[in-house]
Amino acid sequence: MSAAGPLTNATPFPDRRERFVRPLLIAFLAVCAADLVAVLAGSGLAHLVAKPLLMPLLAGYAAARRGPRPLIAALLCGWVGDTFLLADADAAFLIGMGGFAAGHLCYLRLFGRARGALLPAILYAVVLAAFLALIWGGLPAGLRLPLAGYSLLLTAMAYRSRVLGRCAAAGGALFLLSDALIATGIADRPQLPAPDFWVMLTYVAAQLLLTVGALGAPTAREAYRERRTSI
Repeated sequence: MSAAGPLTNATPFPDRRERFVRPLLIAFLAVCAADLVAVLAGSGLAHLVAKPLLMPLLAGYAAARRGPRPLIAALLCGWVGDTFLLADADAAFLIGMGGFAAGHLCYLRLFGRARGALLPAILYAVVLAAFLALIWGGLPAGLRLPLAGYSLLLTAMAYRSRVLGRCAAAGGALFLLSDALIATGIADRPQLPAPDFWVMLTYVAAQLLLTVGALGAPTAREAYRERRTSI
């Protein structure tokens, strides 16, 4: 046997990050459940503790799964948004919205520039226009233009999420729904019972589905990595 034989056939060293995949996912789901219960129970302190932990745990899970960098960046931008939206102030709201906007840009970077179908684009545009028309009169004057710009970016992300498959597409649609529920509250429009619960449920489901969709779409990950290596 040649000296090169064992080296050629040797099994590669396992990625040490793999040991954290399951614990991080379980921790994320557990914190999700705790936060949703806290919102339903009206426990502001528990919500204050749990909410900022959500996106770092999900980002850690994505990193342990060797997810693409734009996905991890999008989740961490979501953490910025989550943290600032806990404060009841207009400036904090705008900063939080900016964090989520940066996250949507990261998602759009991940989705790439592949052409999408025309009909879904038209449907999303109609929904956006109708929704803005519905809430426009109830929005504070200083939030109208920022919210309109953010809504356009969010709608583009939701539409483009389809390139990663049905799971990510569902996540994009739920993200749109979650923020729509927030906007109806700001505009003092009719809301569902326990609106904060539905906002959080659709939000965490959206981020999880987008993450699972991105991690489960090898062609998208490979395309992104090819772009990175060609720069």
